[in-house]
Parts: sequence; C-alpha cells; structure tokens
Amino acid sequence: MTEQATLERKSKHGWLIAVVLLLIVAVVVVAGIVPRIRAKAALRTETYDLAIPTVKVVHPKRGAPQQEIVLPGNIQAFTDAPVYARTNGYLKKWYSDIGSHVKAGQLLAEIETPEVDQQLAQARADLNTAQANYHLSEITATRYQDLKSTDSVSKQDVDNAVGAYQAQKAMVASADSNVKRLEQLQSFERIYAPFDGVITARNTDVGQLIDSGASGGSGNGGAPISNSGNVRELFHIAATKQLRVYVYVPQQYSQAARPGLIADLTLAEFPGRRFHGKLVRTANAINATSRTLLVEVDVENQAGELLPGAYTEVHLKLPTEVPAYILPVSALIFRSEGLQIATVDKDNKINLSSVTLGRDFGAEVEVISGLNDQDQIVMQPPDSLIVGESVRIAAPEAPAGTSQGPKQGGASQ
Repeated sequence: MTEQATLERKSKHGWLIAVVLLLIVAVVVVAGIVPRIRAKAALRTETYDLAIPTVKVVHPKRGAPQQEIVLPGNIQAFTDAPVYARTNGYLKKWYSDIGSHVKAGQLLAEIETPEVDQQLAQARADLNTAQANYHLSEITATRYQDLKSTDSVSKQDVDNAVGAYQAQKAMVASADSNVKRLEQLQSFERIYAPFDGVITARNTDVGQLIDSGASGGSGNGGAPISNSGNVRELFHIAATKQLRVYVYVPQQYSQAARPGLIADLTLAEFPGRRFHGKLVRTANAINATSRTLLVEVDVENQAGELLPGAYTEVHLKLPTEVPAYILPVSALIFRSEGLQIATVDKDNKINLSSVTLGRDFGAEVEVISGLNDQDQIVMQPPDSLIVGESVRIAAPEAPAGTSQGPKQGGASQ
C-alpha cells in the first residue's frame, strides 16, 4: 500500500470520528434543551390556565306565588263597651261578675234611688194638680164664651178665661213631661246588658253610692277601668264570638293588602296552631309618621279560646305580581355601585347586574328585580371579578352518598 492511500484512509477515519463526536454533542445538546422547552411550554400553559378563575354557579329558585309576611297585632273584641249608671242612688244588688257570659237585655244590677222615687211621686202630684186646674180653667173658659153671646160678661173677661185655660193646658204638658223624665230615670234603676258578651270588669259592689255617669269606686271584680278623668264604668262588656285584629302593614306591601286576603294568627300559648282569619277592611291611607297602612283582620272565636287584649303574630299571605327569586346570601356583591350579582353568559364571560332585594330569610334572600330563570349566578364571587372576564365553570358536585366509581371487593357470582 502506498503512502498516499494510507493518508487517505487516515483522513476518512478522522472525518468519521469528527462526525461521531458532532452527533454525540448534538444528542447531548438536544437532550438538555428539549426538556427545558417542554417545561417552559407546560409552565406557560399552566400559567394561562391558572389565570382563568374557576367558579361555581347556581340557577336562581323562583319564589312562591304568594309571599307571607309576619306582623305583630293586638286582639280586640268585636264589640267592646263600658256600662254606666244613668241615675243616682245606691247599688242594691249585682247579678253578673267577671267572666260571666251574658245575653242582650240580661239584668246586670239594680240601684236603689230613693231621691228619684220621691221626686217622681212629687211630679205625679204636681201633674194631678195641673190637670185639676186645667179642667177648672176649661170649664170657666167655656162658660165665659157662652155668657159673651148674651153680653153678660165683657170681652176682656172672656179673653182672660181663655188665656188661663191655655196656660193651664201648657202646665199639664210640662208636668206630664217631668213625670216621664223621672220615670225614665227610675227605669235606669235596672241595668241591662246592651249585647251578647262576657263581663270583663265589675267596678262596683252592694251599698256603694252611685252617681249618674260614674261608679262610687272599685269592687271585688278587678281593677277599675278609667274612661276619662275620674269617670269609671260599673261593668265592662266585650263581645268575643268574633274578634278584630288591627295590624300595621308596611308601605311596600300596602298595594297587595286588599280585603279578602287570608290571614293566620299564631300565639305563644298555642304552639303549632294557626287560627284562620280574613282581612276585611283597610284605612285606605298611609300613616305619615310610621309609613304603614292600618288593616283589620276578623277572626271567628266561637270556642272562646282567643282572649281580647292578647298579643299575636299575624301571617298575611300577599299575592306577588312581580316574580321573585331566592338566592344564597353568598352570591351577593357589595360594591360602591350598589348591590350586585355576577352572572356567566354563554361565552363564559362575566356580567355584573344590579338587583333589588325583598325579604331576608337569613342564609337566603329574596330578589325582586334584576334576575331571570336562565341566569347562572356565581357563588362566592371574588372581589377581583370584572365585566367581560373569562371564567371556567366548575363541574357540579355529586350529591352526598353517590357512588364515585365501581364498588371494590364485591363478591363474585
């Protein structure tokens, strides 16, 4: 082999070694750079994914077609009246005490009126005297008129006789009216119930001095009930077969509070029970001080379980003309623009809507404007949410107790 062939062979071996070395270096370089490129791409993708927040959404629940508001009320008797004396004397006897159920026209008490009796006797005697004088003057006037036809008496005498007759006639009418007045006073010796009801107070007792329009003091039937000044009634009667409940409805519900609405009563002494009533009338005017509407609810009380004067809670069932929705409180956003909620549109973009609240149920609130059935409401929205921001909707959570996969350890068949 020649020297030139040997050199060529060595040259080829050198190039081959160089190529192998270059390949080794290339492999080392690629093996170090590619993972870094992949890691950088993965980091970029992860950063982009993390930049899009994941949110939970709920759909609003539609509220009931009727809304129930609970308001305080005071139960009152349907008819309530004090009973006073209309004549002077001493209480002779009473027949009904507190808690007694009485009928209209039933005798409640009797009063001894010796002064009125004597005045009546005197008035009747005066009436008899006046009638006697009247008959005498009538005879005299007739006689003088007959004598005038024969010119036996002067015309002046006739006129005097006729005038005396007319005066005596007026005296009889006056005495008769006085007798009837005293008979009326004497009839007030007997005190009757004005209507069917129950005696809620007796403020007199046997032997007490009774003045017209007031009793002489408090009896054994309970504390006296003042009316005006120092005037007190002898008895107090309340009709309890039907009761009235007066309720002050806030102005925002005034348009819905109309006669005919159902209203239930609940009382602490009757747990779990509701007494059904009906709204029968309203004041048709808003109170300028409290901004409330006075309404009356009537309740049947034939069993007498409800007592006048008791406190009650009135559940008014008002129709809702505007559809309302129920939302969790955690969906609300409180910002300077007002109360808002965040919704997700079909492109997974955030929108902010202002809402108007109705009633507060604690963990939930009623929304009366700003929502519709298709809205996807963001739960627990972060403060950084802005309009148009892209979000990712989290998958709904499986209900508690739902299996997440195939059961393990099952017996083979």
